[in-house]
Amino acid sequence: MKLFTSIYDVSDIHQLVSDAISLKKSPFANEQLGKHKTLGLIFLNPSLRTRLSTQKAALNLGLQVMVMNLDKEGWAVETQDGIIMNGTTVEHIREAAGVMGQYCDIIGFRSFPSLLNREEDYSEEIFNKFVKFCGVPVVSLESATRHPLQSLADLITIEELKKTEKPKVVLTWAPHVKPLPQAVANSFAEWMNKADYDFVITHPEGYDLAPEFVGKARVTNNQDEALAGADFVYVKNWSSYTDYGKMLINDDSWMMTNEKLKLTNNAGVMHCLPVRRGLELSHEILDGPNSLVLNQANNRVWAAQAVLKSILESICLP
Repeated sequence: MKLFTSIYDVSDIHQLVSDAISLKKSPFANEQLGKHKTLGLIFLNPSLRTRLSTQKAALNLGLQVMVMNLDKEGWAVETQDGIIMNGTTVEHIREAAGVMGQYCDIIGFRSFPSLLNREEDYSEEIFNKFVKFCGVPVVSLESATRHPLQSLADLITIEELKKTEKPKVVLTWAPHVKPLPQAVANSFAEWMNKADYDFVITHPEGYDLAPEFVGKARVTNNQDEALAGADFVYVKNWSSYTDYGKMLINDDSWMMTNEKLKLTNNAGVMHCLPVRRGLELSHEILDGPNSLVLNQANNRVWAAQAVLKSILESICLP
C-alpha cells in the first residue's frame, strides 16, 4: 500500500485489522522497518488524537517524525493553477508539497472542508493536489469527505468487542452547536458497509449522507426504531449534505442517554472525540460502562501503525 485515503486503498480490511491487533500485542516487533526514514505530519486544521496517535505509531516503527501546523506555521498556500500570485497567497502547493516530499519518506496530511461549496469540498482538490505533487506515499489524517484512520480504529474496536459475527451497528446523528463536516460519518458508513455488518443510519429529515457513502445501509428518521437491538451505537453530528453545510434543526431529543440505551442490546457507545458533553452524548453514558470512546482512541495508535507498516513494507520492496 502506497496511499491511504479511503477503504478503497485497502486490499483486505480484515487482514489490516488483524495486523493492527497483532501490533497492539507487540508494538515494537517492526521497529527496524522505519529506521532512517522520516514521516511528516502536515496539519491544516487542529488535531489531538490524530497527531499524537500517528506520531506514537511512527515511533513504534522506528520512524523519525516531523510535525507542521501548516495553517499557523507555514506560508499561505495557493492551489489554483495558471494564476498570477499577486494576492495573499505566498507559496504554490506544487512547490510546497514537492519540498515536503524531498524531506519525508511518507507524509500524513489533514485538510477540512469549507462547508460552503459542496462541489469544491467533495472534489478534494487540496488533498488530491498534495498527493500528486509531493511524490511520496500519503496517509490521510482526515480530508473534506473522509477520516479513514478513525474508521479503521472504529472497526478494530468493534471486531475486538463484538459477541456475534454480524453485530447490529447504528450510526446516529447528534445535536451540536455548529455545523460539522460529514467526513467521519461518510467514512464510518463506508467501512461498516465493507465489513458487512447489520448497519443502520438514523438522522432527522434533511441530514441524508451522499448516496455513495450510504451504500446498502438501512436509513430511518426514527431513532428509537434504529436503536432497537443495537450492539454498537456510533454517535456523531454532521451538517446537511443536500442543503450543504447547514444546520437544519438542533433537536436535543436526539442526544444519546441511558434511557435510550435501554432500547439496545446493552450496546457499546462510540464517538470519535472530541465530544460535547451533555449535548452530543450524556455525561451518564460517557462516564458509564457502555462508553467505548477511550477504546477507540487507544486503537487509533494501532490503526495508524498497521497502515504505516504496510506502506513501509511497500517502500522496502525491491
